[in-house]
Parts: sequence; structure tokens; C-alpha cells
Amino acid sequence: MRRISQQSNTNTVADIPASYSRLIARELGLSARQLPVLLRGTGLDSEQFLRNDALLTAPQQTQIIRNALSLSGKPDFGLQLGSRLTPATHGAMGFAACSSPDLLSALQAFRNFLPIRASFIQLHLQEAGGRLECLFNFRLPLEENVERLLAEAVAKAFFEMGEFIVGRPITEAETFFSHQAPPYEAMYADYFPGLLHFGCGQLKITIPMELGQVQNASSNNDSYHLALQQCQEMLSKLNEHSSTIVNRLKIMMLSRPPGTLTEEEAAAALFVCKRTLARKLKSEGTSFRKVREDILSTQAAAYLDDTKLTVESIASLLNYHASGSFRRAFKRWFGLTPDQYRQESGV
Repeated sequence: MRRISQQSNTNTVADIPASYSRLIARELGLSARQLPVLLRGTGLDSEQFLRNDALLTAPQQTQIIRNALSLSGKPDFGLQLGSRLTPATHGAMGFAACSSPDLLSALQAFRNFLPIRASFIQLHLQEAGGRLECLFNFRLPLEENVERLLAEAVAKAFFEMGEFIVGRPITEAETFFSHQAPPYEAMYADYFPGLLHFGCGQLKITIPMELGQVQNASSNNDSYHLALQQCQEMLSKLNEHSSTIVNRLKIMMLSRPPGTLTEEEAAAALFVCKRTLARKLKSEGTSFRKVREDILSTQAAAYLDDTKLTVESIASLLNYHASGSFRRAFKRWFGLTPDQYRQESGV
């Protein structure tokens, strides 16, 4: 697989949700007491690892993969793991894919927002000979067995998403692996449709261009745009000074359904107590409530500006249990009711 020169912060920034590694732990059948074996060499303890919003660095993630390969005793563990990487495991990015208009839109969302899930993986899309080529690169050096596992898991995750959108196995696909055919090559046919190639320049999956335009039966325009908005905001925070508590908190909030992250959960994910979180936010000129309301108000205004949704529907999407509560909050934010805001905006 062709590797891209890594930037210095690729290794040091914790941007990979630990939920992927918790899935590895479940696939291995590990109990909470056995987690230290999986976490050996990462510098993490079980309590940190099990917190809902824990993030890993790329070296921590790859060390967990090494440990998992050793624990599983199965060279084909990557194939099994990839089968568990359904769109729902990818947070807002997966939500955008599930609700996208078609497969091409879903792949574009993955290409654009992979940094919010795993910045060491890059996806490039291009057209060649009437086929859409999806090329994957890993941005850090990997041992052969770790690279093979990642390639298997990434490729299988592609097909999990593609089959969800198209509604059937993508038998027209061709998959090109950079590694040589492994001893368990015969098992690949149970996991991947279409033609398989080994010993290629890099991991690549190709499909007919027209397949990318097949309408997604689960498409939902409003949900799609909400998910894209959440992903874009998370990406912008990563591109800013992501070490600030405010930006880390915003990324956590945008990873959850709107307004559902509690202050206690946020403090635990940041490895501080609630009082310390409040003090750190105050030093940055804000508070937990203000950060949450900044996000909710931005999302509410975007919905009123860009959609024809009713106020009641917007309230529901933002997790207000009653539209009256949303209307009062909106007037507090903007000094206008939602209807007045739309009138002034000419929507």
C-alpha cells in the first residue's frame, strides 16, 4: 500500500474514537478484567478506555490491533472485524452515509470527513474507464500483518456501507489488495463480492460509475444535511486549535445527537471532574451551557434558513421534547421567534 508522508501531529493527536477498539474487544470476547491485555503498550487503563468519548492516537490504535491479532490467534481476524463495521459504527459520518441520496454521495462524505474518525486513513475518489476508483492510503508506517488487517477491515466496511445503500451485494466491484494472497485466501470469497486481486500497488476498490448514482432507499434529505453539518463543524474544530477544552467539547457534542451530552459525561471523557471542567471552560471565557447553546442555535438557524421543515420538526431533530421549549430557547438566542426569524430571512 502506498503510504503518504505523515505530519508530526498525525501520531500525537487523539482523534480515533475508542468505540472501534471496544468493538475489537467484543469481537475477541474479552471481559472488563481482560482489557489490560488488549491495552498493553498503549498507556491506557481500562477505565479510560471504557469512557464513552475516549479518543486514541494512531499509535495507540495500531498497538491495540497488534495485541488483538496476538489474542485472537486468527490471521483472518481483520475479515471478521470488518463485518462489524456497519455504517452505524461511524457516528455522524456513518449517519450521513446512511441518509445520503446515493452511494457516490456517501463515499464523498467518507472522503471529506474521515479525519473526524481516523485521520491516518485517506480516501481518494477518481473516475477511470467508466468506473469509480476508491483508493485508500494509510498515513503511518505499518507492519505487514497490521496493514493487512486494516486493509481487510477497511475494504469490508466499504462493502457494508455500499450494500446498505444499493440494497444488494456489489458483485460488479473489483478489489485490489496491496498484500500478497494470504494462506486463508479462500475465505475472502465469503466476505467480498466481485473480483479480487492481490499484490497490487495499493488498496483500491472499483465499481461502475452508474452504480454510484443508484438512489438510496433510506435517503432522508433533512437527516443527511444535519449529519453533514455536524461533520463539517467537527472537522472545523479539528482544524483549529483542537487542544482547547472548548473545541474538544464541541467535537464531543457534535458526535452525539443534538443536546444529549451531559456535563458529567463530558467531564469523564476529558478525564477531569465536573468542577475542573467548569473552571477550565471559564478560563476560556465560556461555560458548558453556552457551548451547547452555541451549537444548538447554529443548527436551528441553519435549519430555518436552508429547509422547509416546520418548527415542530426542527424542535424534534434538535431533541426538544416540546416545540414550546424550542421556541422559547430560540427567542432567547436571537430575540425573535422562529417564525419571525424566517420572515426576516425571506425563507
